[in-house]
Amino acid sequence: MHDLLTLESLSEQDIVDLLDLAQNMVEILDRPIKKVPTLRGKSIVNLFFEPSTRTRNSFELAAKYLSADVINVQKSGSSVEKGETLWDTARNLSQMAVDAVIIRHQVSGVPQQLAEILDIPVINAGDGSHEHPTQGLLDALTLRQAKGHVAGLKVAIVGDVLHSRVARSDIWALLALGARVSIVGPPSLLPSTYEELGVEVTTDLKEALEDADAIQVLRLQKERQSTGEIPSLWEYRLRWGITRKTLQYAKPDAVVLHPGPQNRGVEIDSDVLDSSRSYILQQVRNGVAVRMAALFRLLGGGHDE
Repeated sequence: MHDLLTLESLSEQDIVDLLDLAQNMVEILDRPIKKVPTLRGKSIVNLFFEPSTRTRNSFELAAKYLSADVINVQKSGSSVEKGETLWDTARNLSQMAVDAVIIRHQVSGVPQQLAEILDIPVINAGDGSHEHPTQGLLDALTLRQAKGHVAGLKVAIVGDVLHSRVARSDIWALLALGARVSIVGPPSLLPSTYEELGVEVTTDLKEALEDADAIQVLRLQKERQSTGEIPSLWEYRLRWGITRKTLQYAKPDAVVLHPGPQNRGVEIDSDVLDSSRSYILQQVRNGVAVRMAALFRLLGGGHDE
């Protein structure tokens, strides 16, 4: 595996191997001193052209915990603002003896294009509405920790699936691991093409949550919607919001996930988000472990831990 661009292209064994490696990395996060020499001497560039808190910081921490050096490049203040193409920026950075590039971009397909012109590993940290592979991996890892397995689980993905790169990566990971997936939301925000993959598609929240072992709640991707695709936030919450009442449609031990950032009182209520059923903060912690695993795998860490 030279790059990590999509989960669609990975086999079940590839995904399992990365999850197993990430679980080992969790142990490092529990140490008093969270530092191992695995990637000492490696240099990594974070190229983030969209706002990010969890993903950018967790990639940076993951690299530092593995003893790699990190530089962060954002569109604001970079040569891209002066008219330089992203491709030239990446080529220039690669000539500075950089060992890997992590890229988040608002346009789908940019990480794949970068991988074609660079001979160093490229990691997709989210591209447009396409994929967010490390998020899909951390969600699968969180489910495996919560339930002991992923195969056979019913997972409901609720909300703005159409614009969600997280949903796409989750679907590829969950299907590969043997889960049953149901997606639900407003008709205007559901891609019917997922039915061809064996995913259940419905606009009825109660139907989607029935017998669900886990619920992945998605944020409304208002920045990616070209027009208003729901009548109002109030109506959205009324019909598709995850509340104490609607949570009862799922199994009594169903867990709740959310990739963040959360719109409290819209797609999820605070009393659900902050409840014992919520594994959202564990997702954040697992994000560091998964990104450590990805960097380790791609950069060939060989030092003993």
